[in-house]
Parts: sequence; structure tokens; C-alpha cells
Amino acid sequence: MPKLGAEPIRRAALVKATIETVGEAGSLEVTVAQIARRAGMSSALAHHYFGSKSQIFLAAMRSILTIYGAEVRGALAAASGPEARLRAIVLGSFAAGSFRREAISAWLNFYVLAQKSPEARRLLTVYQRRLKSNLLHELRPLVGPRAEEVARGLGALIDGVYIRASLVDGAPDRDYARRIVQEYLDRELENRT
Repeated sequence: MPKLGAEPIRRAALVKATIETVGEAGSLEVTVAQIARRAGMSSALAHHYFGSKSQIFLAAMRSILTIYGAEVRGALAAASGPEARLRAIVLGSFAAGSFRREAISAWLNFYVLAQKSPEARRLLTVYQRRLKSNLLHELRPLVGPRAEEVARGLGALIDGVYIRASLVDGAPDRDYARRIVQEYLDRELENRT
């Protein structure tokens, strides 16, 4: 008989193993057996908990988005005023839990998955809308009618920095990533209305 509480621990281990396996492979062309082996369990158990490889990928994607959201909320909690909150969103976007090699690679592959999977597309749409809404809320008092344009640019730049980071060898440079986006933001804030 399984121990009480083993399921959440095993699910979390499978999600972590999925992110690591996809990140290492650089694609979604991994097997449930590879993921389960990395998590220290059988593929039958992985299927029992998630049902399919697609569901495991979606759970990993939710995990990455949850970590990202928590990091941004944490950065926002310490900020006061629109400009500080705007900068907190940028800093939170490149926090250690999200801006690490395997998470970046998995994130990029989930964008590919969203081209085929309505559920994955929905998750990415929620992320993009939330990011845009947060940016717009802080930008409106700072740049007025240009808020939409600046938010679009910031969102594209944040996503673009993740894409670029997936293509470099070695650990991603969080300071450099933050600096690129902060410099764009500085230029846009110089042109306040």
C-alpha cells in the first residue's frame, strides 16, 4: 500500500524530471520512460499519475509558469509606485527560479507545443495576457497613451531574451538579460508624455 502523501511528492518529482529532461534534450522528443527514470520511478507510475506524455508536459509547463508568477509577485511585493513596480516585473521575469538553463529550454519547447496543443496555447495565452496587463497597469501613469506600445515592446523583449538565452552555451547571464530590458525601459521612460 502506498504511503499517504506519496502522490504529490511523486508528481512533483515527475514534473521536475520533465523540465530537466526536456531542458537537457532541447526538445519535446523525450519518452515517458526517460522522464520516469530520471524521477526514480517506472513509466507505468508516471502514466498512472498523469495519463499521457502530453499531460506530463502540461504539468511541467504549469509548474514553470507558477514559479515565474511567484517570482514576479515576490518582486512586486517589495516595490512601491508605478516605476518601481514596472522594474520589479522586469527583475522578477529574470529571477533565479525561472531564468535557469533547463527552465529556459523547456519554456522554449512549450512555445513549440502550443502550436499543436490547445491546452498549451491556453496556458501561454494566460501568461502573455497577465504580463501585458501588469505592464500596462504600471505604464499608463508613466507614458500615457504610449503604454500599449511600450508594453508590447517589453513583452517581446522579455520573451526574446529567453529565446536568445536558450541558444548560448553555459549558464544564462541573468544580469545581462535584466540590463537589456532595463535599458529599453529607461529609453522609453525618457520619452514620458
